[in-house]
Amino acid sequence: MLTILGFTMIATFLVLIMLKKMSPIAALVLIPALFCVFVGKGAQLGDYVIDGVTSLAPTAAMLMFAIVYFGVMIDVGLFDPIVRGILKFCKADPLRIVVGTAVLAAIVSLDGDGSTTFMITVSAMYPLYKRLKMSLVVMTGVAAMANGVMNTLPWGGPTARAATALKVDAGDIFVPMIPALAVGLLGVFVLSYVLGRRERTRLGRLTLEEVLEPQEAETVLVGAGSGSGGSVDLGKTPVSEGGSGSGTDADAPEDDDGFAVLDPDRATLRPKLYWFNALLTVTLLTAMIMELLPIPVLFLLGAALALTVNFPHMPDQKARLGAHAENVLNVSGMVFAAAVFTGVLQGTGMVDHMAEWLVSNIPDAMGPHMAFVTGVLSIPLTYFMSNDGFYFGIVPVLAEAGQAHGVSTLEIARASLVGQPLHMSSPLVPAVYVLVGMAKVEFGDHTRFVVKWAALTSLVVLGAGILFGII
Repeated sequence: MLTILGFTMIATFLVLIMLKKMSPIAALVLIPALFCVFVGKGAQLGDYVIDGVTSLAPTAAMLMFAIVYFGVMIDVGLFDPIVRGILKFCKADPLRIVVGTAVLAAIVSLDGDGSTTFMITVSAMYPLYKRLKMSLVVMTGVAAMANGVMNTLPWGGPTARAATALKVDAGDIFVPMIPALAVGLLGVFVLSYVLGRRERTRLGRLTLEEVLEPQEAETVLVGAGSGSGGSVDLGKTPVSEGGSGSGTDADAPEDDDGFAVLDPDRATLRPKLYWFNALLTVTLLTAMIMELLPIPVLFLLGAALALTVNFPHMPDQKARLGAHAENVLNVSGMVFAAAVFTGVLQGTGMVDHMAEWLVSNIPDAMGPHMAFVTGVLSIPLTYFMSNDGFYFGIVPVLAEAGQAHGVSTLEIARASLVGQPLHMSSPLVPAVYVLVGMAKVEFGDHTRFVVKWAALTSLVVLGAGILFGII
């Protein structure tokens, strides 16, 4: 019964948000609450929610202060040279822009944190997509898939979880998987090329001069207050979307199709502090990779230091916090709503029953091919479950079944990484809400677009792993 209710709850959630019948926050809260009552455990709903919120509170804190930190860095001009460089490379060509999105997301993913990757990628690429009227779900889909492949880095999370759960060395899992993951990343680049050609065919090309040409009434600040996480402007007079930009005239006309990138005269620029901000960011990311302190603590300290040095006057600090408040509220609210979903799913035992049902229905004849089975199962399971649930609850069972048929634990561990390209778009991954929130994309639209392509990317990784004899 719990198995059926678990699958039904997840299906109901996905259908409602994809059909836009409910907002993601409302669906994440109300649907699990309703199913908790169906299960007959409504009295324990409070405990389940508190447990879920407690487990995700550090993530929510990290996202809150990371958004403030990177929002301030964009305000002060740290990423302006990067965006200018991307502009010159892309030359207003949709194909180059989509490929550039994949490359940028893959490079930034080296820090091992999906939220950081999405904040930087969207901040740099969003203005180009808006100005050329390109599909924003292409941007979110490509970024999520590139990050999903790179998320398998030993410090990214899944590999470390697999190593811990199966008591093997993370290097023994990851290093042999590099060729298969490289093929998967190449697949993302090829897909971005195909999608870029489709966008080029649909839109044609503009010259760089046309993109950079200032246009009156079309200069909209893509500020953190509008959900983009950045302050960028190509035109003459920055205007805030939603009345919460940075250093903008709130009474100026607003243009929904406006484009904003790199206003060289915006009041928040701090050119004399550029190298301080660059050093601070590099230090912050290095400390995060080396795990010198918990990530929420690092971003809390980084945000406080960035605000204090760049905006020493209290009114300016309040203005920066106010400019990014909407983005912080949207993302942190989504994370805490997701905590209700995961709390009920785990607290009622639904996720355990779902896992047991799936494992018990594997035919005995598939025993010698448990690595392949693990790879296939990792695609849907890491989408419908948290990485913790999958790697600590499912993978050990699959590894034990594999050992009974002569399949090594390391093969099972490597195969378990296959589903990560799709996992990064799971409604249970907080970082995906940063991605769609900053890109102003409906979660349902992103899901409809990305699921088929991300699943294909996962199958490419699995096929490469089998071909190379890794899995």
